[in-house]
Amino acid sequence: MTAALLVVMAVVGGANWWSRWRDDRRIELVTKPLFTVLAAVLCAVHGEGAPMVIALVGFALCLGGDVALLPAVDRFIVGLGSFLAGHLAFIVAFVAVGLDSPWLGPIAAVVIFPVIAGPGRGILPASGKLKGPVTGYLVIISAMAIVAWATGRPAAMIGAAAFVASDTILGWGKFVGERRWTPVAVMVTYHAALTALALSFG
Repeated sequence: MTAALLVVMAVVGGANWWSRWRDDRRIELVTKPLFTVLAAVLCAVHGEGAPMVIALVGFALCLGGDVALLPAVDRFIVGLGSFLAGHLAFIVAFVAVGLDSPWLGPIAAVVIFPVIAGPGRGILPASGKLKGPVTGYLVIISAMAIVAWATGRPAAMIGAAAFVASDTILGWGKFVGERRWTPVAVMVTYHAALTALALSFG
């Protein structure tokens, strides 16, 4: 079941990457939310207990963020809030899993800080009236990554790091300047994040 889901996710993900490269909004409209739904199914199949249930709330909130950020909807602040709440749910899920390697948390902070702080110096001034919400989001996603690493679970660590990378690229593209490859890079790292997080709660 898990292998079959991963194959389907790869197909849907590939179609989504193609849609972002070609700016095909019709394909994106289907593939973007569908991948997140499939990731949630993977989490339900692979995970167990309370951590899995809490993580599913996180995936549902990510799905809400996906829809809000679709060009057809274009509600950035709603998407930002939905993803922020999703990260809070993932934090609770990771705590429920158990922070068995707390020493990895500070290491995550050291690794992640330059990733966020460097681009953040460009993103925050350019975000204008959204500087407050964007700053809050950066704090919460950083906290999620630190807690994820403290679990000591490789999938959680990879998923959190990929989420940080995806949102950093997204923020730079939205507020500073988008490159030709930016939309694809956002989705490749985002899909890696969702897939790894889905495998973190078993």
